[in-house]
Amino acid sequence: MEESFIQYIEESIKKNWDKPSLTDFKGATSSYKDVARKIEKLHILFEHSGIKKGDKIALCSRNMSSWGIAFLATLTYGAVAVPILNEFKPDNIHHIVNHSESRLLFAGDIVWENLDENAMPNLDGIIRIEDYSLRHSNKESLTEARERLNELFGKKYPERFKAENVTYKYDQLDELAVINYTSGTTSFSKGVMLPYRSLWTNMKFGIEVLGYNPGEQIVCMLPMAHMYGLAFEFIYQFVNGTHIHFLSRTPSPKIIADAFAEVKPDLIITVPLIIEKIIRKKIFPAIEKPHIRLLMNIPVINDKIKDSIRQKLMDALGGKFKQLIIGGAALNKEVENFLRSIHFPYTVGYGMTECGPLLSYEDWRYFRQGSCGKAVSRVQLKIDSEDPQHIVGEILAKGDCVMEGYYKNPEATAAAIDKDGWLHTGDLGLIDAEGNLFIKGRSKNMLLGPSGQNIYPEEIEDKLNTMVYVMESIVIEQEGKLVALVYPDFEAAGNDHIQDDDLPKIMNENLKELNQQLPAYSQLSKIKIYNEEFEKTPKRSIKRFLYQ
Repeated sequence: MEESFIQYIEESIKKNWDKPSLTDFKGATSSYKDVARKIEKLHILFEHSGIKKGDKIALCSRNMSSWGIAFLATLTYGAVAVPILNEFKPDNIHHIVNHSESRLLFAGDIVWENLDENAMPNLDGIIRIEDYSLRHSNKESLTEARERLNELFGKKYPERFKAENVTYKYDQLDELAVINYTSGTTSFSKGVMLPYRSLWTNMKFGIEVLGYNPGEQIVCMLPMAHMYGLAFEFIYQFVNGTHIHFLSRTPSPKIIADAFAEVKPDLIITVPLIIEKIIRKKIFPAIEKPHIRLLMNIPVINDKIKDSIRQKLMDALGGKFKQLIIGGAALNKEVENFLRSIHFPYTVGYGMTECGPLLSYEDWRYFRQGSCGKAVSRVQLKIDSEDPQHIVGEILAKGDCVMEGYYKNPEATAAAIDKDGWLHTGDLGLIDAEGNLFIKGRSKNMLLGPSGQNIYPEEIEDKLNTMVYVMESIVIEQEGKLVALVYPDFEAAGNDHIQDDDLPKIMNENLKELNQQLPAYSQLSKIKIYNEEFEKTPKRSIKRFLYQ
């Protein structure tokens, strides 16, 4: 780590002073100088709250400009940010605030109506994130400071607030910056302690590999309380001088389409579910029409059709982006085969909260299909296997990005990071001769066949999810047999005039077809239909532990 992380924040504000910085989609825009002024006002509130360096400040709301500003104000003050996913249940939010020993909580309207300040007795104050007004205060000095905030700001800067007034205390590489509580698919949340070197490493990757291009545009649709969105749709973009547009609402396909059409982003960072929905709903139905299928068998026309489909998909995503980066979960093989066949500029990366998050990536032009790219700079990856190219083993990682450990949980820390400093990711994979990483599944999900064969549920689910009227699935073990839980695509079935009563028969046909593709030891005994969508993490991965 050659430079301070905070220095990059400070320099970006100064360099991009008059440029637009943060916009709430269909709402107000703040320039970089507006952000700087608001950071300074929050620093005054922190000071009058008695916040000291290293104290914790929690943030819980949907994505919005004021969330980003509160996060930057926390770090530039020297406090530790505790981002909390607004999808968490109230009792989990109360627990995280208390467990992290947060002194202040920024709470958005969407979460506040279900919270109870009495369940968080150690807070000095609760601030409404939308406008930084006080919801609750246990400190007279905080209450007074909020009432006199403009006056206090005016006294501190009697002349006009200028770029040269922006001076922050720089960080040290091993100082704690963020405690990020995971929302995993296999267990309940733990507080991941990320030092500044982790934030710096991920930010530096963005600058070195994705480029430094002030004035670019991006749509921020991943939750900033998760490290994937925070690192690459906010931190890197802010340092880059990007104009960041927050959806600030649940990112439905229609809202995303409207935002892409209006903003025309220069880079798209997303999770598989979003791109898969767009392709399955908008593109696949057109391709499957009989005359299109016929024309695709004629080579010259086939190429022209693929070019047309590629352009249609590009236009649906704004038409201007350099590449589409997919991460957070596995990309469906059928969708990936399609993207590759039309020469679409996509790539797939891999990471985890404990690394802030990025571990592997490759530019779309060199990306190996089916992989997650190669280890990024300042990161080492290896497979815990006697033959890492052919025998699946746990993926181990080492580098400046790796967490300090889990907050107040030395047992979990010792289980995750070995004595040689290798982080045990819990994911299983292979690394080929060129260094490409291939994920096979989670070690906690792996099942054993009747003769000790390794069964990876994710690989079975990937095949099942391409079958007729299957929206999503989970493969689990029940009474020694493999069973698939399926949430059907009720919308598609309804459009085809298929009654709900007919779905079990169709799923049995899917079962027969699927088992013909699988070795005997990993064949399914039955498919059970679920009538409600599976509960998910904010990365849109199914919370598997709820269905075991």
